[in-house]
Amino acid sequence: MKKLSIIVVVIMVTALTAWQNRLNILLFAAPKLAALTSNIEPNKPVVWPQGPASAEQTPAERPPNIILILTDDMGFNDISLYNGGAADGSLQTPNIDQLAQQGVRFNNGYAANAVCASSRASLMTGRYSTRFGLEYTPIYKTGVLISSWMAELSPTTPPPLVDMDVADTLPGIDFLGMPNEEITIGEVLQQQDYYTAHIGKWHLGSNGDMRPEQQGFNDSLYMKGVFYLPPDHPDVVNAKIEGDPIDNMVWTVGSYEVQWNGGPPFEPKGYLTDYFTDAAVDVIEANRNRPFFLYLAHWGPHNPVQASREDYDALAHIKDHRLRTYAAMLRSLDRSVEKIEASLKENGLSDNTLIIFTSDNGGAGYLGLPDLNKPYRGWKLSHFEGGTHVPYMAKWPAQIEAGQTSNEAIHHIDLFHTIAAAAGASVPTDRKLDGVNLLPFITGEQTGAPHKTLFWHNGHQQTVWHEGWKMIRAEQPDKPGTKPIVFLFDLNNDPTEQNNLLTQQPEKAAELTALLDAHHAEQAAPLWQSAIEIPQLIDKTSNADYEDGDVYLYWPN
Repeated sequence: MKKLSIIVVVIMVTALTAWQNRLNILLFAAPKLAALTSNIEPNKPVVWPQGPASAEQTPAERPPNIILILTDDMGFNDISLYNGGAADGSLQTPNIDQLAQQGVRFNNGYAANAVCASSRASLMTGRYSTRFGLEYTPIYKTGVLISSWMAELSPTTPPPLVDMDVADTLPGIDFLGMPNEEITIGEVLQQQDYYTAHIGKWHLGSNGDMRPEQQGFNDSLYMKGVFYLPPDHPDVVNAKIEGDPIDNMVWTVGSYEVQWNGGPPFEPKGYLTDYFTDAAVDVIEANRNRPFFLYLAHWGPHNPVQASREDYDALAHIKDHRLRTYAAMLRSLDRSVEKIEASLKENGLSDNTLIIFTSDNGGAGYLGLPDLNKPYRGWKLSHFEGGTHVPYMAKWPAQIEAGQTSNEAIHHIDLFHTIAAAAGASVPTDRKLDGVNLLPFITGEQTGAPHKTLFWHNGHQQTVWHEGWKMIRAEQPDKPGTKPIVFLFDLNNDPTEQNNLLTQQPEKAAELTALLDAHHAEQAAPLWQSAIEIPQLIDKTSNADYEDGDVYLYWPN
């Protein structure tokens, strides 16, 4: 009997210890279990369809080639064009800078949202994504679980709030995305006899008719994993962010894999940014004799923070390991632009190719790097300028005079119309579109501001920009029964959002509130419910110590 009691006690202590350490066990075990059950095939070459062997028209005579380069979580401060030097102030991005120097630089370019999927959906359709219910970003259930455990085991002030009942009702991440009924810019260009190619991140659903191959792209080299290289690869340098739930999620569910047109997953070849760049060059060379649209959706510099050892070694003067690794990721993105430009020149396509470069949202606070969005406040996941004010530039030597600068507010919803107009394509007339064609404003054919009013909408976090005034309002779910928190900024005189004028400007606040309410009333119901609320510090990185008085907003997802 005594022996049995000891066994029971041992079992109970073991179970209790395991429960208390369940997060660490999950983080340790999940990658190993994934490796054991993996069906990822070794790398295999991707053969892009060849266009005509010869061209009926010269590159100058036919519709322009169009290349849209979208980075992920790139901060405004990550481009030396905007700040003189990225990372610690020493990193130059000369090839990205040159796009703007040889075309147009937008100083007030806005992402469609402060988070991945909804921003990409708006960019693809020219519509606020909430018009068709894509309000929240598809997320792994593992990520919700990790956030829940992080909140319980390592409570912070303010705390993350998780609704596991809602999370349990959500389908897998592959089944969450943009409805096929939406018309993408790829579909519009296909109707103009463009060859359309997608490379990299999609994040608008990977099941059935939500995939890029069903949404306007002839071919797709689809990013299925999240690693740039396997974490134990000899050519990779890793910089994990210990204790951060979002970073923990990425490392836990991570894999190193891509798909070709929805086929069996296989390993990429080499560092992911370089792999996608080489694929982009292959697309250009294969289609040099016909108009093409290339959507190059890079994963960089999104976490996990991983760099190639070659890029890392080239930045030995940066002493902070995480900052150096991140800077090396930016270096590879700049090299990507260099290789694409070289291929266009080699194939005689430089003059009549429209290249657009931007980011899906601002830099992420959970990376723990304080200057990513400098001089702006806030981060990815918040509607402060740091979350939505992004690098934005375009080059088209045949149509856009070099060296232009625009200070007008433009938005991702404008890309749909601008690209369609460049290609001579008609846009849909059976639905509400929200963007404008920017080309007349760039060429001087049209004067004034492209937009009078712009909106951002993510659950209870809702924002309006109107003639340089901006209002952000969001609920305070950690303080039940309290009114929403509201910020009112005059960006014309306070572009870094230092002075909340809510009490000093009641009439302006009422005007913007009415605009925001009217816009909200037009939006569709979300396609799925929010399962998590994660607090975002505005003036500190997410993993900094919280102190009474720190400004924060909850990100609902």
